[in-house]
Parts: sequence; structure tokens; C-alpha cells
Amino acid sequence: MDILKAATDWAKAELFSTPFFVLFGVVFIAASIGFWQLGKTDIARAYIIPTLVAGVLLVTIGLGLFFTNKARITQFETAYQQDATAFITSEIDRTEATLKEYTTVVFRAIPIIIIIAALLIIFVNTPSWRAISITTIAMLIVILLIDGTAYARINDYNKHLVSAQKDNSY
Repeated sequence: MDILKAATDWAKAELFSTPFFVLFGVVFIAASIGFWQLGKTDIARAYIIPTLVAGVLLVTIGLGLFFTNKARITQFETAYQQDATAFITSEIDRTEATLKEYTTVVFRAIPIIIIIAALLIIFVNTPSWRAISITTIAMLIVILLIDGTAYARINDYNKHLVSAQKDNSY
């Protein structure tokens, strides 16, 4: 099992998926511009700022993850060539910490925030809070969609690392 290839393949898969954050961010920004230019009702005008903020956040997340993972590809090779055992150990630590973060943030906190936003839609009857709540739910669903697949990829990568360390096959 070539652990460097597994690491590089994981990072390349991340490079493929992170632009979706940017794509959805651009869609949110375009929606904001549409609400700004065409919105005639209070609720339509209330969406301008929330969709703009969500779009900027998604674009920022996407670009940050893209450039981080792009840099990792070359860092992986250098670190692996210097000390394969240390590389595997550090990657196992990093992937396990990331998996814990996904469990806490993506699969616990985000659903709770979605529930709170849904309750706000039901109980608060102002256009601005409804727009904020609906935009928040939409943005968090995008994050769940993309990060759900990222979780599966990093979990598989972690299993490769643990298996390689156990078998000393690196």
C-alpha cells in the first residue's frame, strides 16, 4: 500500500470538492444581487444581506480549503521522504482530530443550528428573521452536503493510514 499515493489522492479529492463551496457561494451572492435588484416585497428585500453574507462565507471557506489542500500535496511528499513513520503518525493524529471535529461540528452542532433556525421561522414573524433563518438553513445544508462526503473520504484515508502503520507497509 503506497501511503504517499493515498495521501495525495485524498488531497486531490479535496481539491475537487472544495470548489463546490465557491460555486454555492457564488449562487448565494447572485441570489443576493437578484433580491437587491428585483426584490419588491419586504421579505425579498430582507434576503439581500443574509444571502450575501452566506455567499461570502461559502466562497471564503472554499478558497481557504482549496489553497490549504493544494499546498498539502507538495508538503506530503516532502514530509514522507524525510521520515515516513513520522509522516504516518502525524497524519493519523491530524485525521483523527479532523474526524472528531466533523462529529462535533458538522454532525451535531450544524443540525442543532438548523433546528433553531427552523424554530425561528415558526415563532418569529418578521421578514428579516425569516430570511436569516432560511438562508442559514440553506447554507448549512450545503455545508452538510459537501462535508458529509469529505468526512467519508478522510475516514477512508485514516483507515489506510492506520492499516499501513499496523502492517508497517509504507
